[in-house]
Amino acid sequence: MKVLGKLCGGEGVTLAAITFVAIALFVFPLGLLARIGLTEGGALSLGPLSEALSSRSVLRALTHSLVTAFFSSALSLVAGTCIALVLGLTDIRWKGSFAFLLLIPMMIPPHVTAIAWIQAMGPSSPILRTLGLAPELGATHPLYSAGGMIFLLGVQHTPLVFLVVLAALRALPREMSDAARIAGATPLYLLRRILLPLLAPTLIAGFALAFVSALGNFGIQALLGIPARYITLPVLIWQRLASFGPSVLTDVAVIAAVLALVSVGIILAQTTLLARSRARLIGPPQPPLHIALGPLRPWTEAGLVLLIVATLVLPITALVATALVSTYGLPLTAETVTFDNFTEILFRQSATARAFLNSTLTAGAAALLIALGCIFLARFMTSPRRPARRLATGLATLAEMTYAIPGLVISIAFILAFIKPLPLIEVSLYNTLGIIFLAYLCAFFAIALKPVSAAYVQLDPALDEAARIAGAPFLMRMRRIFLPLIAPAAASGAILVFLTAYNEVTVSALLWSTGNETIGTTIYNYEDGGYTTLAAAMSSVTVLATIVLMVLLDRLGRRAPPGVIPWRI
Repeated sequence: MKVLGKLCGGEGVTLAAITFVAIALFVFPLGLLARIGLTEGGALSLGPLSEALSSRSVLRALTHSLVTAFFSSALSLVAGTCIALVLGLTDIRWKGSFAFLLLIPMMIPPHVTAIAWIQAMGPSSPILRTLGLAPELGATHPLYSAGGMIFLLGVQHTPLVFLVVLAALRALPREMSDAARIAGATPLYLLRRILLPLLAPTLIAGFALAFVSALGNFGIQALLGIPARYITLPVLIWQRLASFGPSVLTDVAVIAAVLALVSVGIILAQTTLLARSRARLIGPPQPPLHIALGPLRPWTEAGLVLLIVATLVLPITALVATALVSTYGLPLTAETVTFDNFTEILFRQSATARAFLNSTLTAGAAALLIALGCIFLARFMTSPRRPARRLATGLATLAEMTYAIPGLVISIAFILAFIKPLPLIEVSLYNTLGIIFLAYLCAFFAIALKPVSAAYVQLDPALDEAARIAGAPFLMRMRRIFLPLIAPAAASGAILVFLTAYNEVTVSALLWSTGNETIGTTIYNYEDGGYTTLAAAMSSVTVLATIVLMVLLDRLGRRAPPGVIPWRI
């Protein structure tokens, strides 16, 4: 309150409103979850957690989660770092196109990725059957195993590591690298003795990001783990909540608290390691290195093309091929091709039409409101007033921590917070689109904050000072000065939020109800219910929409500050 008291007029009211919303969305639901998982009889206690971990099924699921998250993150770290080094340091051609195509798997929802790979590699794959390469019918699917889950989680999160390492390469000053090259250092020596040590903090951050993302991933773990009987914590939470019972919500909340504590522990460990390993660099960032590959350049470009074919073209082709046959398992030929599945999900099935509408409304509203909130919060993060800046930075840190918490944990927290009718108005948000919308605000706020805060840092403080001297109030300064300058970055952040929320299944898996389906839950239910061709058709439409939105974001990025659009190199 002291901080808000030092601000006058619209500035203080706006910061107070942002703080209230942050407490309502970030602190209150997760606080209820913490109260159930970390208290007993009203006092702080580890009893509920100990009791949960004494269960063999919970302990086994936790072990499975840690194993798959660790090894898939190691795979993502190696692959993502290698790709970033090639695109960020060498003279290969078409860097922007390569980066755009390599990032598409990250934008495609994990459950769609799982469905695409299942249909690409299994005995009923229309592509493999057409080519005569499919395994025998009845053979065990190669992805229905712990190794298959690790592989697919590694593929899904490789772009995350790629983005983190690429951003760090852009920020590295060149003095030491140039001095080493003048002294005759080979590219491999330069990489081993200078670049990788400087990138150590970034590699730690990339591994932690991939680990937390893999830990909370529901779509891949459910679609691969359930057939393989390799149950992880997110899947166990979903199964327990679906079983109902008098104490199921409390039991599930304790398991969710275990998952949240592991995620927060990883983030805290990352922060500690970063503090110890951070290298102090002198001088401003300069253009990145441009190592000439010589005769290796065509081979390197061919390797990237093969990687894109293997991780993007093959699974999407299999997905579309499955959508174009009447029965799953038929080869794709002129006699078997049909568009009935697309007609069914677009024009006949009311659930799919509802899902497209619900996802568009909730994701669109969340994206717009988050972008607006980020414009004001990021402004306070660069405020000349230290108290306001510190409070806004604390709220941003809270949003970052919330983003690191798995989506299923967010779902459980919001069920606890809103299962009862709201005070005064006596209206319950449970089993409505409203609770999904609020969960989106909590889960995805940090996505839009990064590009907006990066854009604010590049603005000249004299703009605000001149407007203050001229007597312009806070809201006028925001409307006439900052909003036009920040709009491209805010729009980019809004599109990123929309892309993430439009296709997600992790947050809404426990929050949806009949009449309030989302695209992600509808696709998952089709696949889980055995309607594979309909799931493939709806997934194909979703992939197309994702690519269209990415192209739109790319066009918009021409006006945005450098670094706002991830794949623009």
